[in-house]
Amino acid sequence: MARHSDTIAALATPAGAAALAVLRISGPDTRELAAAIAGSPPPPRIVQRTDYRDRSDIVIDDVLLTYFEGPRSYTGEDTLEISGHGNPFIVERMLADLFARGCRPAAPGEFTQRAFLNGRIDLGQAEAVMDLIHARSERALAEAHRQVRGSLGRRMSGLIEGLLSVLARIEAQIDFPEEDLPPADRDAMTQELGKLATETGRLSATRRYGDMLRHGIRTVIVGAPNVGKSSLLNRLVGQERALISAEPGTTRDCLRLIDTAGFSASPAPLESLGMAKTRDRLAEADLTLVVVDGSDPEAAISAEILSNLGADRSIIVFNKSDLSTFKPSCDGIPPKKTTVAVSALTGDGVDELTAAICSHADALQIETGSDTIAVNARHARALGEAGSGLKRAISMLEGTEPTELVANELRGTLLAFGEIVGKIDNERMLDHLFSSFCIGK
Repeated sequence: MARHSDTIAALATPAGAAALAVLRISGPDTRELAAAIAGSPPPPRIVQRTDYRDRSDIVIDDVLLTYFEGPRSYTGEDTLEISGHGNPFIVERMLADLFARGCRPAAPGEFTQRAFLNGRIDLGQAEAVMDLIHARSERALAEAHRQVRGSLGRRMSGLIEGLLSVLARIEAQIDFPEEDLPPADRDAMTQELGKLATETGRLSATRRYGDMLRHGIRTVIVGAPNVGKSSLLNRLVGQERALISAEPGTTRDCLRLIDTAGFSASPAPLESLGMAKTRDRLAEADLTLVVVDGSDPEAAISAEILSNLGADRSIIVFNKSDLSTFKPSCDGIPPKKTTVAVSALTGDGVDELTAAICSHADALQIETGSDTIAVNARHARALGEAGSGLKRAISMLEGTEPTELVANELRGTLLAFGEIVGKIDNERMLDHLFSSFCIGK
């Protein structure tokens, strides 16, 4: 188990030969190490050029040192960054020297973990650091920046404060019945909790958008056997650049193209298993491409596929436009559904399909404003628990349940909120309680 009183060191840039390499050190011995390496204590937040000298006073590299004095550092501790040449041999020698001087290798994510433990960032911000590193589109990058700057924490702070206000009043009625306190106003509390439940639901609903930002837009290709689904997939993969950056200066959210087993009218046992997987994929899809053999006059989209298509999340693709018998029929297709004719064999029509996919992908995005938040799966789970707890508490208040049971439900909701930002200060409820009701005056 990592000991957070240790001084840790690690390479902060990718391993391998490069122009530069940055080593990061954090912990109680950092200032002493910096002085030993440079010959004198470095001034905080001023880049200093010096020779890196090992314990034998041998110069390993010509480096730049930047010392950050805690708590005004990323981790909240004394921190040192060493920028040197990106020669793996040089990096290895400097790390070996740091370990010989008493540092230990940092565990994965330990610098950010220390920032969280030292109160520099909340848990949502810590998770956003990884989102920032792995962002693959402008929207994902913008959302990660917002969360690194604490947008989720601020939103959660409002929810927590609102919940604490209600909980403090209920706890006061339970713990201090002899005090001259205002009577419990169940209707007012119900309204306040209802607003919190609505906001909690709104936040939870952004999970789908968050998944699209972090993992790409799940685009499922479905259709009957032998209509050219796999051929279309291969053709679209070749169009990946157009899909990702169809407009100058725009980086679109990535697409995850998913091929599926064909829907057969009388499937064999193995085909039935594949079709079951296809149904699962359809249920999870952000966008669906329904491929139809446009050269077959008998071809039709199965009722099961049609019933699974979202109004604005599907495109009908008539394939095999290169054949002389190509004559697609729109019978049974819902009105206003986007249809595109293509040839997966020759590539004809694929540009039009690409444009349609980009248009639908843009329509899936919520407007990105300064208060937009896209939660991840962990946040959504905790918000779901909190939302259920709020609904149960509201139901109790609307009925005749004892306030002790309501309070217990709200405490569980508070813990669920706390899981998102990683902390709940129990004293905050007491502050609310005493400041609101002047108990013990």
